[in-house]
Amino acid sequence: MDSPRPEKVAVVAEVQAKLAAAEAAIITEYRGMTVAQISGLRRQLRDQGGEYRVYKNTLVRIAAGNLDLDLDELLVGPTAIAFVGAKADGTAGDIAGVAKTLRGLAREVPALIIKGGVLGTRTIDADGARALADMPSREQALAQLAGLFEAPLSQMASLLAAPARDIVYAVQALIDSQGGEAAA
Repeated sequence: MDSPRPEKVAVVAEVQAKLAAAEAAIITEYRGMTVAQISGLRRQLRDQGGEYRVYKNTLVRIAAGNLDLDLDELLVGPTAIAFVGAKADGTAGDIAGVAKTLRGLAREVPALIIKGGVLGTRTIDADGARALADMPSREQALAQLAGLFEAPLSQMASLLAAPARDIVYAVQALIDSQGGEAAA
């Protein structure tokens, strides 16, 4: 058998590097989508730290095999991959945001089918990829975590302030009661 063409070797290396560097990759079928719809999807995903690329299935299969990922059953038909990496400003990409964008467009454009993907080094099915869209965004999760840390601290501050507040109320009540008797 002949050695592979350098272009194909370069594509396999590119896909392998993107899969290895991505926090997640969501595999979709794009059959029937217009160029305008795909371009719009790419713009939306770019804001979330996603990159939407179309590759030949055989080349993706080779790259995934090199990383010990089994994506064979997902790589059927015209396939595109949404890689989630860093945003343009260098911050981490939003896996949930990319998944929500894909799910939203899939509702509008039935031609876009979410097949599954890769989360870290684990392969996920279509339900797992759709479940990513139900997760809170990175910012929401950090805000919830901060709220969990803040709640006990504010309760503790309230408890520590309670004795002083009770003394102030008692003194004020005493003053009010003395002032009321002196006036009578």
